[in-house]
Amino acid sequence: MKSSNILLPYDKIKEFVLSKYNLQDSEIQQIKFKDTEKQRAVYAVGYGPQKYCLKKVYYKKEDLLFVYSATEWLYRYNINVTRVLPTHNNMRFVSYNDMIFILMPWVNGRKFNYDNSNDLLKASKNLALMHKCSSSFFPIQGSSLRNGFDRIDLSTKKHFEQILDFCNTAYKINDEFSKVLLSNSEICISLAKKALEASSFINTNNLKRSLCHLDYVNKNIIFDESDNIWIIDFDNCKMDFCVHDISYFLRRILKRDSTVWNNEILINTLNSYEDVKNLNLDEYLYILSYLAFPQKFWKICRDYYKNIRKCNKGSFINLLKDSIKYNREQLEFSKNLANYINNKFNVDLKYSD
Repeated sequence: MKSSNILLPYDKIKEFVLSKYNLQDSEIQQIKFKDTEKQRAVYAVGYGPQKYCLKKVYYKKEDLLFVYSATEWLYRYNINVTRVLPTHNNMRFVSYNDMIFILMPWVNGRKFNYDNSNDLLKASKNLALMHKCSSSFFPIQGSSLRNGFDRIDLSTKKHFEQILDFCNTAYKINDEFSKVLLSNSEICISLAKKALEASSFINTNNLKRSLCHLDYVNKNIIFDESDNIWIIDFDNCKMDFCVHDISYFLRRILKRDSTVWNNEILINTLNSYEDVKNLNLDEYLYILSYLAFPQKFWKICRDYYKNIRKCNKGSFINLLKDSIKYNREQLEFSKNLANYINNKFNVDLKYSD
């Protein structure tokens, strides 16, 4: 690995960080480094037959205490999580050169496979168990209070209006990116409108709350050698609407080529979740709104027109084309989900075609 991609020399890490765990004689290898505003690094640490994960976190101590509280809470309810290990003097982290490091056990296993139906059902049920046991969660003293609870109706309205603005801008600029946008604007507006309509029916007071992982994706869901499920990387966790966690999980599944906007996969996944924790009408409407909105299209358009003078226009055109390739499937999926919700809850909510 190039020195420019290394956070610290290994001898410094051993002397000033791993020594606090009596692991200064261990083998160490940096396996991840992101030198961004949220700088982070991950190391594999081997000491005899034992293997650990050393992590340089990007957030402040108060946020770390919240993450620590979250994993400890879930551990007490028999959820398999990677717990933060104490130093030899019983500290929860090591501070060195204004950086914070934590040590956790290394989980041997394989990543969750989106194309494996058994993995999918187990992961969904596990998420429900996490939500069920953490509705009354509270962090230890000294922690930050990390709360979500954003109003999806307000954010969807704002983003819908921005899509309309992008279309108006595209008419004025009329460059190649704008032409691709305009040729696909009708179906993207239809998706955004359906998301907006669904969100307008939601009674936010009926959305259940719990501790949420908020990055519940395959790289953070590990199946060990005995096929037990483990959840890692709680960096983004906060108290939030349970259905936000579910919707993020579902969108990562359903936007993939092999599982693209498949209603059967959606319903099977939600049924597995509901084996543990029921979802009400407002939560289903949240899921519909979240999944119907053309998120990637909106984000690419926003970033393009914000950086139009200095961006790589060819790359943005390719990204835009990729974002719209399954829009018709997404629209049909959204219509089917809307009908499913009406039938499941015996309601007659009206959506535009």
